[in-house]
Amino acid sequence: MPIDAVLSQIDDQLPTAIDRLMELLRIPSISTDPAYADQCQAAADWLVNDLQSIGIQAEKRLTPGHPMVVGHIDGPGPHLLFYGHYDVQPVDPLDLWHSDPFAPELQETDGGQVIRGRGSSDDKGQLMTFVEACRAYKEVNGALPCKITFFFEGEEESGSPSLIPFLEENAAELSADIALVCDTSMVAPGVPSIASQLRGMLKDEFTIHGPRIDLHSGHYGGPALNPLKELSHIIASFHDDQGRVAVDGFYEGVHEVSDELLRQWESCGFDEDAYLSLPGFTRPHGEAGYSTLVQQWARPTLEINGMWGGYQGVGSKTVIPAEAHCKLTCRLVGDMDPDVLRERVRKHVEDRLSPDARIEWDQDLEGSPASVMNTDRPEFELARQALSDEWNREAVFSGMGGSIPVTRFFTDILGLDSMLIGFAQEDDAIHSPNEKYNVESFHKGIRSWARVLEKLAG
Repeated sequence: MPIDAVLSQIDDQLPTAIDRLMELLRIPSISTDPAYADQCQAAADWLVNDLQSIGIQAEKRLTPGHPMVVGHIDGPGPHLLFYGHYDVQPVDPLDLWHSDPFAPELQETDGGQVIRGRGSSDDKGQLMTFVEACRAYKEVNGALPCKITFFFEGEEESGSPSLIPFLEENAAELSADIALVCDTSMVAPGVPSIASQLRGMLKDEFTIHGPRIDLHSGHYGGPALNPLKELSHIIASFHDDQGRVAVDGFYEGVHEVSDELLRQWESCGFDEDAYLSLPGFTRPHGEAGYSTLVQQWARPTLEINGMWGGYQGVGSKTVIPAEAHCKLTCRLVGDMDPDVLRERVRKHVEDRLSPDARIEWDQDLEGSPASVMNTDRPEFELARQALSDEWNREAVFSGMGGSIPVTRFFTDILGLDSMLIGFAQEDDAIHSPNEKYNVESFHKGIRSWARVLEKLAG
């Protein structure tokens, strides 16, 4: 079978593939820091050269921010758009790294050999699993089995300010049959996963104003309105004693998980104790009546991300502060409408304000709905079969607790459904010191993509 020869090529060339990934990891392409703008250019150039070495027509496309990399190659099968990002998070705090974040190295751990370095998992290692699969397939067969457009972004870790304009201006060129996205993880070690739903996001921020100036707590303590007390009262009102959000209408558009998805989730090998113990918890603290996985993937949340006000310095300062501040986010599922929900959350807050309290809302924050993948498309079942064959266990349609806005943009601007397949692990420490990517994830990720390409082409 042709795929067997491709898989053997992948196995034989793994050391060289790791060397190529190491070269890319050495480029400190931190998108959020202007000091690294040249390095982001260098990473884009590296990817263009690497794609061209496979025979892909690739070029760097300039934007007002960091460049995009776009490549095309013809093939007989369906047209696939493959997306990844080459930019990385900052490395601070640097003193918590055990090795230079941009001097990647292979390390032995209790869980096997890992590639240690910034971007190894998020997202350079994942991006290169697909590129290496294409390289091996073409080396063995002389051509790829599908028509592929490669699309690599350089601003994912800094809010993607250039993404929407670029998609709008190049929609015809980037159109395809389906988008493949690699910026995801496996639900548990050794359990291949295809994300079937992503939670959306609503951000908001408000300031409660009280007295005209900070007040002496001896002179005004008692009769004065204290904005911090107001804030505490409002925050406490967001949830009931069962962990449910107490905002009227909050759960409109939320759907229960189907029995088939629940079956897959319950049998996927997810270790709740290990998941909770990683950040230091002994039990779940969310919405009662739902498992940890359902809470993470299929239930909405309202979280307080920051609250502050009053004196923050050393020692005591006996004041009643003039204002208090709060940042909050909601994770959205199903058909929840972020615009409608924003009004409901704001009404909940404003209805609980005391006389003489005045509220000011941030007007520049946006929201995005959840993404629910069209798993009825045949490509999803074909990919699930390919992953099951490679990992020798049933691949699952999983949820994701986070948000990947690019999938919504692909739908809204390009009219594309997305299929998300990645091989990261929960302990990869993405965005944190000592990020790593398991060599097994890299190796079997390459093999997995080769199998997926073969299945999709058939």
